[in-house]
Amino acid sequence: MLRRMQRRTEFMKRIVSSVALAVWAASALAQGAIYRCGNEFSNTLSDAEAKRRDCKLVSGGNVTVVPAVKQPAAKSGSSPANAPRVDANDQRSKDADARAILEAELRKAEARQAELLKEYNNGEPEKVGPETRNHQKYLDRVAELKRSIERNEADIAGIKRELARVGTTPAANTGTSKF
Repeated sequence: MLRRMQRRTEFMKRIVSSVALAVWAASALAQGAIYRCGNEFSNTLSDAEAKRRDCKLVSGGNVTVVPAVKQPAAKSGSSPANAPRVDANDQRSKDADARAILEAELRKAEARQAELLKEYNNGEPEKVGPETRNHQKYLDRVAELKRSIERNEADIAGIKRELARVGTTPAANTGTSKF
C-alpha cells in the first residue's frame, strides 16, 4: 500500500511538472519576436520590415507597453472658472507688501555682508582666543568666513532677482567686493 501511494505521488509530480513546463513554453512562444524601433515597440513586424526600419530585436523578457492617455490641452493665460478672483487694489497691496519685505531682507543681507567683509579683513582677520596657539583653527575660521561671504553674496543676488521679478530695482548698490 505504501508503495502504491509513492507511485501515485511520483506520477502526480510528473504530471504537475509537465503541465508547468507546457504552460511556460506556451507563454514564451505566445510573446513572439519583439522589435524596438526608436521609442516604439512592435510584435507585428516581419523580419524584412524590421531591418528596413532599422529596428532592434528585444530579448530577455516580456515587454508590456501601456499607451499614454492624451490630456486635453490647457488654455494658457487663463485660470479655471472656479478660481477665486483677487481685487486689483488687494493685489497691488500684496505686491507692495512683498516688495517691502524683500527690500528689508536685502538691507539685512547687505548689512551682514559688510560685517563679514570687515571681519574677513581681506583674508587676514585678527586672531582670537586659542587661534594664537593653534594656527589650524585660525585657517578654519578664515575658510568659514570666506564661505559665509560667498553664501551671503548669493543670497543678495537672489533677493535682487526677486525684486526685479516683482517689478522694482534695489534702491542702493550693495558695494560688495570680491575678496
